Amino acid sequence: MAVYVVGTYHSIVGRLEESVYDLLIQAGRGALADAGVEARDIDGIWVGNFSGGGFNSQEHLAPCAVEIHPDLRFKPATRVENACASGSAAIAAAKQAIEAGAAELALVIGVEKMTSLNTSGVTQVLAMASHWPEEGAQGMTFPGLFAEFAKGYQEQYQISPEELRVLLAKVAAKNHRNAAANPLAQMPWECTYEDILNRPEEKNPIVAAPLRLFDCSLISDGAAALVLASEDKAKELQNELVELKALAHTTDYLPLSKRSKAEFTAGRRAIHRAYELAGITVDDLDFAEVHDCFTIAEVLAYEAMGLTPPGRGAQAIEEGWVEVGARLPVNASGGLKAKGHPVGATGVSMAVLAVRQLLGRAIGHQIPGAEIGLTYNIGGSAVSNYALIFQRIR
Repeated sequence: MAVYVVGTYHSIVGRLEESVYDLLIQAGRGALADAGVEARDIDGIWVGNFSGGGFNSQEHLAPCAVEIHPDLRFKPATRVENACASGSAAIAAAKQAIEAGAAELALVIGVEKMTSLNTSGVTQVLAMASHWPEEGAQGMTFPGLFAEFAKGYQEQYQISPEELRVLLAKVAAKNHRNAAANPLAQMPWECTYEDILNRPEEKNPIVAAPLRLFDCSLISDGAAALVLASEDKAKELQNELVELKALAHTTDYLPLSKRSKAEFTAGRRAIHRAYELAGITVDDLDFAEVHDCFTIAEVLAYEAMGLTPPGRGAQAIEEGWVEVGARLPVNASGGLKAKGHPVGATGVSMAVLAVRQLLGRAIGHQIPGAEIGLTYNIGGSAVSNYALIFQRIR
């Protein structure tokens, strides 16, 4: 059964005054208005949220969606958590309900309010998405975990420290430049990679060697939402339509010690399974929004997508393939690096960005004639992997 996106909403991303409740309610109302559907016609609500408890002392968050409209009272509402992939997990749950015939219209909201805590507090909450006994409890942070990927990649492919630093700076600079076109982005900056490399040490310090401050995504507040519809309901609405053509989810071992540190093994499987389900290859994609929580993650995503062979991710950025207007624009929105990364909202944010891109209403750079896009969202240290393919229908 085909599943379509018929309405979307995306907040500004950054350090926001709104509470987690405000962000959730605004997102839900915005998506319903964009879809042109009544709250009473929604069959279920799925809320992607990583840690309302850790960040906002509110674990039981899904019922707050009833505040969107009185007609949502008594509707089923469920919070879905899968670390930084909570948003994509919520989309997956709603999609499955429609495919099972349990719903015709589903409201999916991704939301996170992170700036209620200071940096050390955020670090502590995020560490709970690692394998606690082996990683979090031993002082390992997420910058530290992705630094392990950077070191593993460097060792596997014999990349010098300077080559790696330049490569990662090029990824960061591309995404900051892309964010300059995105009115909702947290950190737009028209810069070159040399601007990043030449920053004084105190303005770009090492966070977890070899990763520096400008290799890391931001602490962000934000929300995004979409309305999913069955094929029959979508046709009734007569909206512009984007089909959620494929969704693949793979899970790897939680401890990084049990996995390769030079690739996203489960991510590659998810993406290529999504290609198979959609009947496409990487060459059919017009753009991709990928999970660049750290700059090394975007490089590994190039390889997981099959854009380059293993160990050759640098080619994609050095030859300009991933720039807007080139072979396969990646993170035209600015990505997590510069658009921002409100963790539980990120998967829904990516989906909204993809849908708006396909409808010719891009948030930021518009890619002319885009028909097919990929979102790749990960939870934890590339443990929970979601690949979604969206296609414009009309």
